[in-house]
Amino acid sequence: MTKLDRGSAIAFLSLGDGPDGILNLGPDTGPLHEGQMVEIEVRSEARGGKGPTLRLIGPAEGAARLLAPGPDIAAQLQAFARDAVIQTGPVARSVADCAQDQALQTIFGLPGGGTVSVEPTRALVAIDVDLGDRPGGEAKRAARAGNFAALGVSARVLRLKGLGGLLVIDLVGRGHDAPALLSAARAAFGPDNPGVALGAVSRFGTMEITVPRRARPAIDRLTAGGADASVHTRALALVRAMEREALADGGGRFEARASLAVAEAAGPAMAILTGRVGARLQVRGEDGFADTRFEISRL
Repeated sequence: MTKLDRGSAIAFLSLGDGPDGILNLGPDTGPLHEGQMVEIEVRSEARGGKGPTLRLIGPAEGAARLLAPGPDIAAQLQAFARDAVIQTGPVARSVADCAQDQALQTIFGLPGGGTVSVEPTRALVAIDVDLGDRPGGEAKRAARAGNFAALGVSARVLRLKGLGGLLVIDLVGRGHDAPALLSAARAAFGPDNPGVALGAVSRFGTMEITVPRRARPAIDRLTAGGADASVHTRALALVRAMEREALADGGGRFEARASLAVAEAAGPAMAILTGRVGARLQVRGEDGFADTRFEISRL
C-alpha cells in the first residue's frame, strides 16, 4: 500500500506494474497502514491514465504478484450471451475484424432508420439519438420506435467499446413514455448487471444510466491515445489479411508492402504466422507508404 488518504477514504496500491490501483475505504475495511501487503481483486482495468479500481480481500505477504488470472475471452463472451454458442475459426475472425472497425466508430445506424452517436468524455459517455429520415406516418410513433431501438444499439455498442460509468442519453422527441423507456433500458443493459442503475427521464428529454466499468476501453487498446488505429493495430490487421490469403491458397506465396513502421510492428506476429503456414509470406516496408494502407500481392 503506497498511500493511505483517510480523509478521502481512498488507498493507493502498487500492483507491481502500471499505475497504482485505487481502493475505496469503507467502515468494514479494517485497520490498514502504508507499506502493508494486502490481497485484492481488480474490479475494473486501468483506463485513460487512471489506475484500476480494486476490492480488498484481506492481508497478504510477499511481493506483489498475480494470484489468479482474470476471465478468458470465452468466459467474457459467455457472460454477455449465456445461451449462445461461441463461434471460432474464419467466421469468428471476420466478425472480430468488423467489431474492431465498429469500436473505432462514433455514429451507428438504427434498425428502421436514424442514428445514435456514442462519444466518451472524461466525465461521462454522451449518447445522442437522431431520427434522421426514419420513415413513419406519425412523428411521435417514429420517435418512440427510434428511442427504443437506440437503447438496444447503445447497450451493444458500449459493451463492444468497453465503456461504462455515467451515460447520458439525449432522447429524440417530446412527451416520452418514461415507464416503457425504463423497462426497455432495463432489458437492454441487463447483461451488464450487477451494478446497473437507471435514472428517471428528465424534463429535458434525457435519461441517465450508470454501468459498471470492468474492462479497459477498446479505444485505449486500439489507438495510441487518439481516434485513429495505432501502428500496432494496423500491423495486426496486415497479419490477419496475410493469414486469410495463405489459408485461401495453400500453395501460394504472398508479399505485403506497408510503411516502415507497420512492417516493423508486424514482425513478431508474422514470425508466429510463418511458423504455422510456412515461409511463403513476407512483409516489405517501404518509404512513402502511409501507415493507413498496405498492399498484398501473390508472387
